[in-house]
Amino acid sequence: MPPKAEPIPKSYANGGGSHSAAFIEKQRQRLLDLRDSLVDSMSGMTRDTIRNAPEGSEASGSGQHQGDAGSDAYDRDFALSVLAKEQDALYEIEQALRRIKGGTYGNCEISERKIPIARLEAIPFARLTVECQAQWEKEYGNRRFRPSNEVGFSGGIPQEDEDSVTVSLDDDDD
Repeated sequence: MPPKAEPIPKSYANGGGSHSAAFIEKQRQRLLDLRDSLVDSMSGMTRDTIRNAPEGSEASGSGQHQGDAGSDAYDRDFALSVLAKEQDALYEIEQALRRIKGGTYGNCEISERKIPIARLEAIPFARLTVECQAQWEKEYGNRRFRPSNEVGFSGGIPQEDEDSVTVSLDDDDD
């Protein structure tokens, strides 16, 4: 049984969101379908990659020709590269679903302007307007945009709490 669908935030229903509640609901369903498809694809590819792995190390005493071992290694590397890209897409989908839940879906995360419907229909997990995306790529190349609160552990900001302990790796007990 699929998980219970979460309601669209009231900010959309009351017109406070950047797009209509009907459009947001349609996009939410598209994102959920895309996520399911991606997870199925990733699990199938992972299963196939593991199943096709040769016994023992490549070109070992198992009688496998070095050329075949090289092809197998290339195939595994390619599959892992595809899985990494799909994992990144899955992350973006999850973040878009969070933005829907939080009432910020469809707003550019840099300019805070409304992302056009055509862009969201083409890329349902888009974070930026075309203009902001172009500016980002001009400044940072192919690096993905991530708000500071999504970078690293705890948003890249060291967190102190009463339970944290400083550990020294020095041999001296000064």
